[in-house]
Amino acid sequence: MKIYTKTGDDGTTSLFSGGRVSKTHLRVEAYGTVDELNSVLGVVRAHHPHPTTDKHLARIQHQLFNLGADLATPLDARADWVVRMDSDTILWLEQSIDEMTAQLPELRNFILPGGSLAAAHIHIARTICRRAERIVVALYDHESIGENVLLYLNRLSDFLFTLARWENMQAGIPEDKWTSGD
Repeated sequence: MKIYTKTGDDGTTSLFSGGRVSKTHLRVEAYGTVDELNSVLGVVRAHHPHPTTDKHLARIQHQLFNLGADLATPLDARADWVVRMDSDTILWLEQSIDEMTAQLPELRNFILPGGSLAAAHIHIARTICRRAERIVVALYDHESIGENVLLYLNRLSDFLFTLARWENMQAGIPEDKWTSGD
């Protein structure tokens, strides 16, 4: 199978359910940003984070492929094979956040993104996740999307923030607190 099809040479791309849209369409921007997020999580994993972090990120990478397919398939499309984001996945994120938070010192200040290479890249992933969320909100203003897509992205950014803190704690790297005087 060839990797290039030449069908996108005119500036359009196919949706999973069929039909073509501009590569600048908000739907394409949304799932493209989710793909970017997934790639950055691959970079985090390449830095050999704590085994629990790696296990969580592997699971999230699979979830992000499902999310991309969800975003690439309009709700009214006939595509029963598409796995839509569900509330169980969001519940898993919430439970994982709670488990990590129980081990972390209470957050009383803003912290600067950074620390270990893995944690610093998790912070980058968090900001990409927030961008994906903003794009999905814009898409939602124009088209119907799955009811759990926005919830998932919002919770995932919280998860990634908590995971970056937890990863730094595992690496023995203290948090760098933000001070307004510098």
